[in-house]
Amino acid sequence: MDTLLAIWESIWPVVWILLKILAITVPLMLCVAYLTYAERRVIGSMQVRIGPNRVGFFGFKFWGLGQPIADALKLILKEIVIPAGANKVLFIIAPVISLATALAAWAVIPFDADLILADVNAGLLYVLAITSMGVYGVIIAGWASNSKYAFLGAMRSAAQIVSYEIAMGFALVGVLMAAGSLNLGDIVRSQQGNLGALDWFALPLLPLFLVYFFSGVAETNRAPFDVAEGESEIVAGFHVEYSGVAFAVFFLAEYANMILVSALAAIMFLGGWLSPLPASWIPDVAILSTLIGDGIHWFIIKTVIFLFFYLWFRATFPRYRYDQIMRLGWKVFIPITIVWLLVVGVAIMAGIGPWFD
Repeated sequence: MDTLLAIWESIWPVVWILLKILAITVPLMLCVAYLTYAERRVIGSMQVRIGPNRVGFFGFKFWGLGQPIADALKLILKEIVIPAGANKVLFIIAPVISLATALAAWAVIPFDADLILADVNAGLLYVLAITSMGVYGVIIAGWASNSKYAFLGAMRSAAQIVSYEIAMGFALVGVLMAAGSLNLGDIVRSQQGNLGALDWFALPLLPLFLVYFFSGVAETNRAPFDVAEGESEIVAGFHVEYSGVAFAVFFLAEYANMILVSALAAIMFLGGWLSPLPASWIPDVAILSTLIGDGIHWFIIKTVIFLFFYLWFRATFPRYRYDQIMRLGWKVFIPITIVWLLVVGVAIMAGIGPWFD
């Protein structure tokens, strides 16, 4: 008995970590599935269409809520067709790299003051490092497919990701300068003030937020920055040769990255789990203080708001040309962030700004 107890005590930390990983990954995969449903419903409403409304559960339509499950089963049951001239090993590894990097970044995301998988001091640096590796999955997919269309889409996508990653990184540097920490939890806590969201976000870091969010849309290859998937030009981009589960994994990676960019926007610029209302406005009543006060529900609400903007952009804006996208990234966003970093640095040295309340 003592031996079994000792073995259990030695493996329990590993089991506990695996349970926490499942507690993050499973809901995230469900969110990815139903984000596709929300996208089709939202865009359908904006285009005066109904959207998916047939597939339900137990014989009831339930507004088409069973559609993501049906789509997933369809892709799982389809055959994975590997082109004759493709590098089979790299062809299969590429989507795994894309999804793995999208999921690994969630290890340091603080959902609440105490709800985090790994509370590391260099959390922001870890996120930037791990997400930058996702471009390898794109390049490998385009090259391993042995298709000129896939390779051209991969080169476009890789150039776009690298270009906008610089602007995103500079925008986040402004936040860590103001917060004085690379720990994502400390960055959220440094945003707490008597003026709620206005205390941190509205004036001093607004330009950096706009650059970050638009760069995030471009880095995830979403409309209107989806030239890498321009169906009329290069036949759906780097994953044109993929089918079945392999294509589904690329699909999951794209939507998981959308959620990650939105979650980081909520953490870095809107206070994460902190209530957007001033502390003096929150009544000392048990139920109201729970609903209005700090908590994971605010983190979820802020993330969902940013995700809605992703869907709105797709239904509203036409696709940019490739040269327009490159010009926006290199000649507009990067100069703006460099200038604003100087502004933030001067403000910090002069003791000006909401972070000196």
